[in-house]
Amino acid sequence: MESVPAEDSHSENNDDERVYFVPLRWWKEAKGSMPEGSEGKEGVLYSGVAGSSYAGPMKIINNIFNSDLMFGLKREEESSMQNRENGEVGVSGRDFALVSGEMWLQALKWHSDSKNAIKDEKGCSSTEDDMADIYPLQLKLNVQKETKSLGVRISKKDNAPELFKRSCKIFGVDTEMLRIWDFSGRTTLFFLNDKSKISSEGQKQSEEIFLELQVYGLSDPSRCKEGKKDETNSSFKMNGSAFSPGEAGSLGLTGLQNLGNTCFMNSALQCLAHTPKLVDYFLEDYAKEINHDNPLGMDGEIALAFGDLLRKLWAPGAGPVAPRAFKAKLARFAPQFSGFNQHDSQELLAFLLDGLHEDLNRVKRKPYIEAKDADDRPDTEVADEYWHNHLARNDSIIVDVCQGQYKSTLVCPICRKVSVTFDPFMYLSLPLPSTTMRTMTLTVVNNGINGITQLSPYTISVPKNGKLQDLTRALGIACSLGLDETLLVAEAYNNMIIRFLEDPSDSLSLIRDADRLVAYRFMKDNSDGPFLVFTNQQMEKQQTHGKSTPNWKAFGVPIVSKHCNVTKGSDLRDLYLKLLNSFQISTEESLENLDLSNKTERMAETEGMESPHLSSSMNGEDSSSDGGLEFYITDEKGIVKDSKISMNEPLEINQELRLLHVLVYWSDKQIQQFDSQLFSPLPEVYKSGFLAKKPQESASLYKCLDTFLQEEPLGPEDMWYCPSCKKHRQASKKLDLWRLPEILVIHLKRFQYSRYMKNKLETYVDFPVDNLDLSAYISHRNGKSYQYMLYAISNHYGSMGGGHYTAFVHHGGDQWYDFDDSNVHPISKEKIKSSAAYVLFYRKVVEG
Repeated sequence: MESVPAEDSHSENNDDERVYFVPLRWWKEAKGSMPEGSEGKEGVLYSGVAGSSYAGPMKIINNIFNSDLMFGLKREEESSMQNRENGEVGVSGRDFALVSGEMWLQALKWHSDSKNAIKDEKGCSSTEDDMADIYPLQLKLNVQKETKSLGVRISKKDNAPELFKRSCKIFGVDTEMLRIWDFSGRTTLFFLNDKSKISSEGQKQSEEIFLELQVYGLSDPSRCKEGKKDETNSSFKMNGSAFSPGEAGSLGLTGLQNLGNTCFMNSALQCLAHTPKLVDYFLEDYAKEINHDNPLGMDGEIALAFGDLLRKLWAPGAGPVAPRAFKAKLARFAPQFSGFNQHDSQELLAFLLDGLHEDLNRVKRKPYIEAKDADDRPDTEVADEYWHNHLARNDSIIVDVCQGQYKSTLVCPICRKVSVTFDPFMYLSLPLPSTTMRTMTLTVVNNGINGITQLSPYTISVPKNGKLQDLTRALGIACSLGLDETLLVAEAYNNMIIRFLEDPSDSLSLIRDADRLVAYRFMKDNSDGPFLVFTNQQMEKQQTHGKSTPNWKAFGVPIVSKHCNVTKGSDLRDLYLKLLNSFQISTEESLENLDLSNKTERMAETEGMESPHLSSSMNGEDSSSDGGLEFYITDEKGIVKDSKISMNEPLEINQELRLLHVLVYWSDKQIQQFDSQLFSPLPEVYKSGFLAKKPQESASLYKCLDTFLQEEPLGPEDMWYCPSCKKHRQASKKLDLWRLPEILVIHLKRFQYSRYMKNKLETYVDFPVDNLDLSAYISHRNGKSYQYMLYAISNHYGSMGGGHYTAFVHHGGDQWYDFDDSNVHPISKEKIKSSAAYVLFYRKVVEG
């Protein structure tokens, strides 16, 4: 199927190339008054009845990944088209028109000129609202030339959730005929252009064409009331009583239109727009506090855009607001949020709070203040000094309401120098403790005095962002590692060791769940010589071009041993057999036969005869069919096989080598004489069942706070310069909450980023709604209240890089509301807790 991007259909710079989808009645009203020759081409009619299969019109297909709306449109004959065009149209609301950008502009101008002075029954002009009623809709058309029909697919993957819902409402009526008149001529080109491909069997493959429509005039009309108050001079307050209970109860319950993947912005804006003191502030004369001289600000433009939007959201009787002006300002000052990609609501929130603060900073000239060292002064004195210094440079409504202070303590691991600072914060970013750990399964190979005693798998828990030293420490505890023992960890792939993990600072994030790890347990000693790495191989038959070709393939668990007085080939063989002694399940006679076979081979080498095993292997036969084992010096990849080890000849080993790799050829008969555990594949680090649903992880908000405030060492990339040592040190860091703000914003760190992966954590966090008590977390208790009440939540549903954002807001009495873009509806208090909770907004409870 050929995909043709419709570049012509959505040009940003030329409206003439756009295709507009409008109500047919609206178009025909303007068409008759247009200048001759400007009304466009004769219409081509497509019709269909909803509810049929893909070849006929409407069908919604849902799967675990996406939702698709599919319907078919059949092109009508000219006689039928003339009869329907001359008849009554648009009565059912199921008649639409496709027009070009030029035709749409002419029709819009006609409607504006002829109806600008006409008010609707409620005394409100609809022209401005209609101008905002345009949104893009992405379609894929399947052209079926033989039947003169179009298959239409509208995917939720290609469209914002709100726009997909609208398309379902437009095309999803089951009982009425759907008719679309194409006056733009675009669909005619689809049938004329032969872009189909001919397959090798001579059958024509249908094509799929991507088309973007500009949908106009099909949203719910904006509500409008007579005597609407001037928003600029409005004086109502969120906490006041300027309106009657019924009128005040509906204030603020206004949705925000989704402009295309702007749900992240809508979610954050609704939470801020329902923050008590911010609402009061922006509904009053806040413009007098705009700081036009602040080089860190945006000349008040962000503050003005946000204030204007907030007033629209709190206007009496307001319908869903399109935040286009705010988004334009946002894109100008924060280009990372430009376009129509999905973004992070918390990142937007952080930028917006900082931008509002700088735009509204009451400090016109920021003094230079040099921070003083604590010098063993009381924490209270030092903290107040830091806070006053901060306020001397930063003083705004955001600081008044949203900023707190925490104590940061650094301790040098060498000289034990202690450094204490008191820093401001705008929000708390809390890790999720239940997901800071990962489970890993490794196989421990215990090399005892009399050989390998056992292969034991162990499952351990380690920090997700931990180091190799965390793994070896946890594994040592699990297998009861002695003080005189050590572990050598290796990664195996296709039954061969591909690397040894020996740097304690290596990140565990480099180890994937599908990797296979093995740890070799040794006694600590100072013996010289390399480690011997034995890789087992057996003969397999491969079918190549109908012929059976022998091929050696690695199998089982690689064996690693220390170099123990190995001077000739027989020493190497005896060491290997000793290592496998505990896995021998054959009789003593079988073992004697094995030794006899090896002796025969040594006699043949002594007498200058060619080894029967080597000879047969040269001919492509099973070299070990008689029960013998063959040993070859090889490289780390097991490719070199031309250095066969003779049993009676000295084995020259370079003592400076770190590793000596040896291939061991096995016969099927030999394999049967040993325990199958030796030849079983190593387990994966973490293996989950196919499409198995992981158990729901949960944690309390208090546990998240405990994790955030616990002492931890700084990472190698965050080294601290110790003023005593005069060197950068990996100090330990401890945070404590010192001063809490009136509005406490808590960010749950659900999104994880690393160099190799991105992931979203679906942990359910149990957070208090009515009584978040932080008294136990405050280092400096001065008798103030530390009780908080939840009033807003920014939610994220779905996977990382996409998904959908909504907001839950407490509004009026004990009622919560779900703000889902344009839609606002009540939600029960019991349903506001979910694993989608991303940013929590708390307000301090006033005592008395």
